[in-house]
Amino acid sequence: MNPNLSQTPYLIRALWQWCTDAGLSPQILVHVDDTVRVPRAFVVDGRIVLDISAEATNQLELGDEWITFQARFGTKVENLSIPVGNVMAIYAEETNQGMAFDVTPMQGDTDEKDDDEPSEPKQATSEKPNSPSTLKVVK
Repeated sequence: MNPNLSQTPYLIRALWQWCTDAGLSPQILVHVDDTVRVPRAFVVDGRIVLDISAEATNQLELGDEWITFQARFGTKVENLSIPVGNVMAIYAEETNQGMAFDVTPMQGDTDEKDDDEPSEPKQATSEKPNSPSTLKVVK
């Protein structure tokens, strides 16, 4: 048994299946950071809601680490990639029934994805912690 195995992708797949079987539209609420590939024009307050129903997506893959699919935004088809750890919730649009998750952003590089398009450049940040470190040197 692997205690580090995340339940989140399994629960996302189960709730997607439940919504689909019930004739409901599964939606995901996603925390958007530099690892998430979505149309930025639709991001509000660092979040985006996406319809992941079979009717709204093409080539939907609900993987253990990534959710990938194509969706139409206006007249343009977009390739979307969302780390599972960035999914804040999955729920049925019609009933708002679903489940929320803690956000666990990915650490490291996103180059392991198989993309046809180059990824957006990452911006370096020089943020410092708000409070001084509580670590002390012990001799």
